[in-house]
Amino acid sequence: MPITPEQLAAGANYQLMTYASNDPVDQINTDRPFLKWLMSHKKESVFGNGIFNEKVYKDNDSNYQNYSRDDQVTYNRRDPVRLAPFQHYEVHDGFGLNETELADNGIILTDDRNAKVSESEKIQIVDLLKTNYQALKEGMQTSLNYDLLRDGTQNAQACPGLDHLIATDPTTGTVGGIDRSVASNSYWRNNISLAINTGTADALTVAMETMWRACTTYGGTPPDFIMCGSKFYDAYRKDAKDTVDRQVVIQTKGGTGLDTGVTQLNFRGVPMVWDPTVDLLEAIDNGTPDWDKRCYFLNSKHLCLRPFRGRWMVSRKPSRIYDRYVHYFGQTCDFGFTIKKANSMAVLAIA
Repeated sequence: MPITPEQLAAGANYQLMTYASNDPVDQINTDRPFLKWLMSHKKESVFGNGIFNEKVYKDNDSNYQNYSRDDQVTYNRRDPVRLAPFQHYEVHDGFGLNETELADNGIILTDDRNAKVSESEKIQIVDLLKTNYQALKEGMQTSLNYDLLRDGTQNAQACPGLDHLIATDPTTGTVGGIDRSVASNSYWRNNISLAINTGTADALTVAMETMWRACTTYGGTPPDFIMCGSKFYDAYRKDAKDTVDRQVVIQTKGGTGLDTGVTQLNFRGVPMVWDPTVDLLEAIDNGTPDWDKRCYFLNSKHLCLRPFRGRWMVSRKPSRIYDRYVHYFGQTCDFGFTIKKANSMAVLAIA
């Protein structure tokens, strides 16, 4: 029996609920650890007049003085907080199905509003939409992950990502309306350690220790997420060879088995997370320094993904255009990516 466009849309709703329940990006695969980490502490926000203002504590404006007896002292007015405005950005992904494709899959559309869809036709609709919605979900996640890593220069409407907020040259550019090149704004610069010589024993570990102390000097909030590319991960594993875990397995037939694999690498108690997307990004963008040679010390208290309240992962089913027999299904997402304490984070890279 033919079905109506409304029943097709109902099938799409069922498919969306089945394969993308709640927020689709919340169902993050383990091969996108950076996006998964951001999602774990995302904060829904409202962007009034298109802006979310992060409150940045820039200075104590201290008026500290030594005095004795009846010496005159002075008082000042303090303005320790500065507002850093961040914009929000919109993304879309979607697909269309024409009525020829639907007919080829045994789904005949009709304008008869009294048509009733059978259970077998419901199954046909779901089967047809399954692959399309799976591709929609994966495509949205993959592209969003890339955007949140890049610096935003790949597209004029793209969100400036990690490479912009935690820059390999933090003395240039403007972030959140604050010019990092101005000496008095040095509080707004992240820490860096580049071209680390891995040919010298312990040089990498020493550089990481230096960056860790730099990240905790101001505010006392140590990094809680460490992400790196494969070349940095391998270099650190080599540097930490003296403390590698070893597993000895007693074989049932006698003798022992040795496992040289490492279950987990840590630095200062924080897991070293290899992100495959970082390696893929190097193949696409050919970054400077190489993406797969980088490592980021990040802090969830000061770096935040901010979904626009009410506009995060919205299912879209726009009406069919009058001169095309194509039915559309899509998804839009609106969000901001903000930072409020750049000097609590760092980027490192091996030579």
